Amino acid sequence: MGERTLVTGAAGFLGSHVCERLLQAGHEVVGVDCFTDHYARAVKERNLAQARDWESFTLVEADLADAGTRALLDGIDAVIHLAAQPGVRAGHLGAYVRRNVIATQRLLEAAALSPLRRFVYASSSSVYGDAPRSPTDERTPLAPLSAYAASKVAAERLADLYCRRDGVPAVGLRYFTIYGPRQRPDMAFHRFIARCLAGEPVELIGDGRQVRDFTYVADAVEATLAAAARGRPGAVYNVGGGHPVELRDAIALIAELAGEPVAVAHRPAVAGEARRTACDGTLARRELGFAPRTPLGEGIARQLEQMAQVTRGAPHRNQITARRPPVVQVEVTDASTTRIRGTVEATTA
Repeated sequence: MGERTLVTGAAGFLGSHVCERLLQAGHEVVGVDCFTDHYARAVKERNLAQARDWESFTLVEADLADAGTRALLDGIDAVIHLAAQPGVRAGHLGAYVRRNVIATQRLLEAAALSPLRRFVYASSSSVYGDAPRSPTDERTPLAPLSAYAASKVAAERLADLYCRRDGVPAVGLRYFTIYGPRQRPDMAFHRFIARCLAGEPVELIGDGRQVRDFTYVADAVEATLAAAARGRPGAVYNVGGGHPVELRDAIALIAELAGEPVAVAHRPAVAGEARRTACDGTLARRELGFAPRTPLGEGIARQLEQMAQVTRGAPHRNQITARRPPVVQVEVTDASTTRIRGTVEATTA
């Protein structure tokens, strides 16, 4: 048996994948989740289905903000702290403070009394706001645009404090928009694909020219495990897919892979979101040995397949890949943006 790892947010999108990967590698995993009402519990239970098949997996249902965190760390070798209140658009400051700041502080307080090998915690690319440089490296000043992003900055500051003062081997990961199977229902690709599968117009907030650096979930998992194995205590690393794209082009690619035309219904832009994100992953490559491997088209096809199977039991991988265009044409429009040229006739509703 390998190490005993505590994974918080175990029933979530990224957390459930991390648990499975650790179990497959021979580790014992203690998963913690409080099953908040941000989205349906049934979805989170489905996320955990594979992990629950392992005898080496234990699930603890607990709220870290008021749970006995010291007891959770008994016999634990490493912590991967992914639990959080997500969403840059929601305005529930109290939830962000409780679940992103207080919960993190209590876990760090317990970690200070435990002989951990590593304490990996999730941050976000949203801490950069509208970064002045693109691609953005870890030295870029933090300028959050939302309460969510500000709470992640606060969590980073706490981790740095406990690392310097108490020797907690904290390693932070600033994830750039993760996508793939089990993506949260409120996230962009999930919403786009769900609408596409239902034959309904895709709702696009803003003009569609926002740029995002999308990161496939399996790549994010590998970066997380690399940080747990080799991350430098006190360091924070960017984790991104490496190929920023405009949202309108991502929608065109989804439609191309689904083999269906897509109508786009534009909605007004909202405050709190950066205009563009682009990851400079140099530090993670150098210190963690991590580089993303999954092309955007391949990752979207996998998410499309999984969502199709969940929502209507249709098409299987061979059907979806058969619809895939023989070549996804791309062009670089500047130093850090990839444009995707598809053959979809998308209309605006």
